[in-house]
Amino acid sequence: MPSLPHPLSRRRFLGYGSAGAAAVLLGTGAWNAAGAMPLARGAGDPFTLGVASGDPLPGGVVLWTRLAPKPYEADGFGGMPRTPVRVEYEVSLDERFRAVIRRGSVVATPELGHSVHPEVHGLAPDHEYFYRFRTGGEVSPVGRTRTAPVAWSSPRELNFAFASCQNWEAGHFTAYDHMAAEDLDLVVHLGDYLYESGVTGVGRGTPVGSQFKGETFDLARYRLQYALYKSEAPLMAAHAAFPWIHVNDDHEVENNWAGDLSQADNEPDQDPAVFRQRRAQAFQAMYEHLPYRVAQLPKGPDARLHRRLSYGTLADFTMLDTRQYRDDQPCGDGQSANCTERFDEDRTLLGSEQRKWLLDGFSRSHARWQILGNQAPMGQTDTDAGEATNVYLDPWDGYVADRDRVLAAAQDRGVRNLVVITGDRHQNYAWDLKKNFGDPGSPTVASEFVGTSITSGGNGADMTPAGENLLKANPHMKFFNNQRGYVRVNVNRQRWRSDFRVVPFVNTPGAPISTLASYVVEDRRPGVQSA
Repeated sequence: MPSLPHPLSRRRFLGYGSAGAAAVLLGTGAWNAAGAMPLARGAGDPFTLGVASGDPLPGGVVLWTRLAPKPYEADGFGGMPRTPVRVEYEVSLDERFRAVIRRGSVVATPELGHSVHPEVHGLAPDHEYFYRFRTGGEVSPVGRTRTAPVAWSSPRELNFAFASCQNWEAGHFTAYDHMAAEDLDLVVHLGDYLYESGVTGVGRGTPVGSQFKGETFDLARYRLQYALYKSEAPLMAAHAAFPWIHVNDDHEVENNWAGDLSQADNEPDQDPAVFRQRRAQAFQAMYEHLPYRVAQLPKGPDARLHRRLSYGTLADFTMLDTRQYRDDQPCGDGQSANCTERFDEDRTLLGSEQRKWLLDGFSRSHARWQILGNQAPMGQTDTDAGEATNVYLDPWDGYVADRDRVLAAAQDRGVRNLVVITGDRHQNYAWDLKKNFGDPGSPTVASEFVGTSITSGGNGADMTPAGENLLKANPHMKFFNNQRGYVRVNVNRQRWRSDFRVVPFVNTPGAPISTLASYVVEDRRPGVQSA
């Protein structure tokens, strides 16, 4: 497997010096690097992949763009020179930039694919801002962002949407056009931002070049895959409209990977050392293309992706990482009705350190609503309506002890309202989370909303025979749907409301959107109810 081109080692990063490191990654404008000049005029539009912001705090946000005048170049450098390029940014109170309150510059380096992640501080809490980038006489599209409320404030409400699973090959990203038109404070993306498999485009009527064919393994190819996805206008519009909070699932690297282990197949990454190299390159490309803070900068194959963001005393977002620290899936992965290994007390999905961090957060938080950003369904998914319990082994059903510990701790530590938001399944669910799914009389201790995919799975249908079977087999399940879209959430001090927003088709562009169903959770009353 090819090595990382121009690796940004820890030594080289630190070798820039404190001012250089800040300029490269934080955008302080403090570094005069040799050759760090604006992009040459006439080089083409470098902002083909749009702009974004993310991880909002009370005093600031991180901004993002990547310079790529030729984003589909096979070498993964986006048509950029192999030299540092200086990029300026502005933050304004108005979208016409008559009231600019922050200016700075950042050095875009080839080591990070000429991506920039300036972290802007000193902004007013709970406030709307506009931002843009500039280099070589070219100006980026304008983005809108919003800071979070201060920790001790009590916001009246929070509006956000969550989404996942956007397979470019499976259809058009029309749902994001509708999301961009919503009145939201932020967006949460729960993983499978891209898929690692080869792309032809024939199925959606937009064939692509041969450089996209074949599995994604190295940095150049991951960069190409991100470029293809991020050049979709609806996705760019949703990024430009709101700050995003993102955490990965599996396809940002490879399907169903677990810790240092690749999925069992005939690919060259069956050796854990080779897989870690692949993961390092996938993580770097993910960092290069999303509005992550420097705290999420990968160190080789490792990255601190689990993190907590507060929205005043109304809500805490706790973003989980259910891939890096997990044990291998039990019983060879897949689906099983007789896998006793899934009940092993020592098996973990979170890893001991992350689990302790999560449970300590339960004890320390003063938020009315605890929101877990989670990749694969936490609730039991029995696919057998008879006596057997037949479950998938990759989600929390394969790690029952970890699930039971988390849900018991939420009750024992007095979490006022625990709501889990989840992707992965390409279906919409609203269901109750039980303290012990093995006990029919076990109390409901939390609520989970599983959101469908943006495109994965194709057009879908409102109800399917599989959905009818799931409703029969899982009495804690209150709602099922198999269309594409996202979930819009309104949270106030009295209740949580999830609106399941769906489109009727994704095989062609231009689909309308509708709210198929709405479910609520009432304050201090765990479990979902029809609105």
